[in-house]
Amino acid sequence: MTRVPVKPEMLQWACQRAGLDVDALAQRFPKLPEWLSEDVQPTLKQLEAFAKATHAPFGYFFLPKPPVESVPIPDFRTIRGEALRHPSPDLLDTIYICQQRQEWYREYARVTGEQPFPLVGSAKPTEDAVKVAAEMRDALAFDLEERRQMPTWVDALRRFIEQADNLGILVMVNGVVGSNNRRKLDPTEFRGFALADPLAPLVFINGADTKAGQMFTLAHELAHLWLGESALTDVEPRSAPTNAVENWCNRVAAELLAPLAVVRQELRRGEALRETMDRLARRFKVSTLVILRRIHDARALPREQLWQEYDAEVKRLTSIPRAAGGSFYLTTAARVSKRFARAVVTSTWEGRSSFTEAFHLLGFKKMSTFRELGQSVGVAG
Repeated sequence: MTRVPVKPEMLQWACQRAGLDVDALAQRFPKLPEWLSEDVQPTLKQLEAFAKATHAPFGYFFLPKPPVESVPIPDFRTIRGEALRHPSPDLLDTIYICQQRQEWYREYARVTGEQPFPLVGSAKPTEDAVKVAAEMRDALAFDLEERRQMPTWVDALRRFIEQADNLGILVMVNGVVGSNNRRKLDPTEFRGFALADPLAPLVFINGADTKAGQMFTLAHELAHLWLGESALTDVEPRSAPTNAVENWCNRVAAELLAPLAVVRQELRRGEALRETMDRLARRFKVSTLVILRRIHDARALPREQLWQEYDAEVKRLTSIPRAAGGSFYLTTAARVSKRFARAVVTSTWEGRSSFTEAFHLLGFKKMSTFRELGQSVGVAG
């Protein structure tokens, strides 16, 4: 039986990195206390199982000391103005998965002759947020009248994602790591990120967040793409980031979703706040949280009242039961983006990519699933 010498600090690091309690893990790995005291070394199979349980790269356990891991893209997340540290394995693995998909799509775009996305890096944070938001609205074909006529703002969110996809942006919405439903993402850790690239611009939205939060996150991350900057964020409609770039992206996102000039025109003197929120949410097909922010921006709601009303509305929205998931194939396409799914399926049927590579990129293993997914995104084999 092969034993593997592992330093105790590496085992402790893996536990802390995954946010798991040593005592709790000891129930699954009874020899863990002895591994930590170095009375016994784990076998190769035991160490592999421990690495899988803690979501730690297996090779890391052979390092002389714990590595210092950092987010591989600019990190704008803060708590009370302080930068966050120690990203979770779930967050890191999600970024790595998206980077792998982006790298694949970049090469696919080169081979198929796609033109660079001209709007990546077309704006500067010194430009007027209202002007840039109007330019983004035009590019996305984000028509306010069309949105007014949609049944719900959830439909408007789907349409928003579709508009970004049509423009050439990979929009991935997922609430778990890859396709592992046991590894749920935490929206309090991050809400989304943007990976800027002229051939494969990508936005990831934390699908574990509320639909209301997802709408604002998409608008915010698109603003980062317009700046040509990758970014990891945790913003929400009421945020007032101290970072100049984040503040600018927030203002652009709010203006894109609900133009302030139109909001001011729609306000009615003497109308109860609840009625105003619901009416304008229906009018713009955005969440009531975005509307609260815009009423405040219109100077019709004091900051202190904004905080109170916002917290109360978040509590109300989170108490509403979430609808059950839809079609597996539609969900899978949303997780990897329809544009990306179409590209992978097309490349595979044309023989440029192997089925093994396609299954890895898409996150499943069955040929029947591959065929059904292809049909759902309009690519039949």
